[in-house]
Amino acid sequence: MTALTLSTAGAATLRADALVVGVAKGPKGPIVAAGAEAVDKAYDGKLAGVLDALGASGAEGEITKLPAPAGLKVPVVLAVGLGSVPEKDESFDEEVLRRAAGAAARALHGSKKAAFALPLEDASAVTAVAEGALLGAYAFTAYQGGENKARKEAKGAAPKAPLAEVALLGAKPRDKEHKAAIERAAVVAAEVNVARDLVNTPPNDLTPEAFAAVASAAAKENGIKVQVLDEKALIKGGYGGIMGVGKGSENLPRLVKLTYTHPKAEKTLAFVGKGITYDSGGISLKPAGHNETMKCDMAGAAAVFASVVAAAKLGLRVNVTGWLALAENMPSGSATKPGDVLRMYSGKTVEVLNTDAEGRLVLGDALTKASEDNPDAIVDVATLTGAMVLALGDRTFGIMSNDDAFRTSIHEIAEEVGESSWPMPLPAELRKTMDSPTADIANMGVRMGGGLVAGLFLQEFVGEGITWAHLDIAGPAFHEGAPHGYTPKGGTGSAVRTLVRLAERTATGDLG
Repeated sequence: MTALTLSTAGAATLRADALVVGVAKGPKGPIVAAGAEAVDKAYDGKLAGVLDALGASGAEGEITKLPAPAGLKVPVVLAVGLGSVPEKDESFDEEVLRRAAGAAARALHGSKKAAFALPLEDASAVTAVAEGALLGAYAFTAYQGGENKARKEAKGAAPKAPLAEVALLGAKPRDKEHKAAIERAAVVAAEVNVARDLVNTPPNDLTPEAFAAVASAAAKENGIKVQVLDEKALIKGGYGGIMGVGKGSENLPRLVKLTYTHPKAEKTLAFVGKGITYDSGGISLKPAGHNETMKCDMAGAAAVFASVVAAAKLGLRVNVTGWLALAENMPSGSATKPGDVLRMYSGKTVEVLNTDAEGRLVLGDALTKASEDNPDAIVDVATLTGAMVLALGDRTFGIMSNDDAFRTSIHEIAEEVGESSWPMPLPAELRKTMDSPTADIANMGVRMGGGLVAGLFLQEFVGEGITWAHLDIAGPAFHEGAPHGYTPKGGTGSAVRTLVRLAERTATGDLG
């Protein structure tokens, strides 16, 4: 994890490998942003002109490197674009700062230390820049290098190590709010990166049993109670959904319960995560070209796990229970077949029409089990449907809920922390399309509106009177394109920041 500090040194005196400044897009060219006054002075007040001559415009995420003048103690100045200059009396949006810091940190992979002199008007800006830098510095290199690492490094072909240290300039190390902001950012970013690591881990290494072991170890380190139900306990307990999905694999399912409690907590949240460590589609096998990224189908469980650990590290005054529904969906002689009927933990029977609609089956059991504790609210997180990607694209997750006000609150929280989301309906008329002549319900309905149908299926397994929301993160959970802002290629840690902020708001009673 990249080290993060608040520095009292000035931009002109701090020694580092690079100095990051912000540049905005003005009507007549780039404008040097607040925080970089000393740097501009070192360029005799001509930094904007130099950047303009180099072709910089100040567009969001734009990176321009230039040699530092004699008046600075760094060899390189890196200017990162912040987009349009804010209106009078307004500040740069926090997400703009977060993305800019992330882009800069990513551009400095291989460096030991960088100083960030971006606009830091308040504690919220400190949090945004700190989070962005730590998230942008992320790299997953656990499986790279090997025996040929030294030779690759000599040829310059080895992957560069993440930026080792970030020093934020312009903040106030002795200010309680600034200190709290950086401490929170470090915890949240660390857990987002843990979720990313889990999503990026190859499925031959991250089996349900292995995931449960990782969660158990982290829970014990952070004072979180942990309970793991193996295949024997799942069969004995009647978890037909989880076992139905996982029985076709040699790597059998697990249901993990993580419980963080605070002695003064007045509210309890339950987070439920889909943890399909690999999804082949089962007997309803996915076509070629759709299997390669299916190690990411446990991103919901990764987000839930990371969020519970973050709540514990932050000592939030709220009880948070995490449920990880872990299974590997594989075809074999013992796998569930289309036409089979499963008896869920709730007692409901489900006719399985498509074994590739498996996430809703493991979640159904976990939602029923989570409901038994009668929490104040349940939020499930899942890479559930391709239909949601078609509806909202690759960067936005959908929110469904049995409570419109709760759905609105989660949407506002997600936007606040920089996670793009959109409220989606649960049209009652779509429920009939899952009627089965054989069982209580089928696991498939009409194709059109398939993401909403999946949400309606999950709602069937939520306890009566319990507030519930469903986050379908199928789009933003795994990024296949080029990195942007603080978003890397591969696992993104989607929904972690939203869940943590929801827990914070619940702890303080500040949930709208």
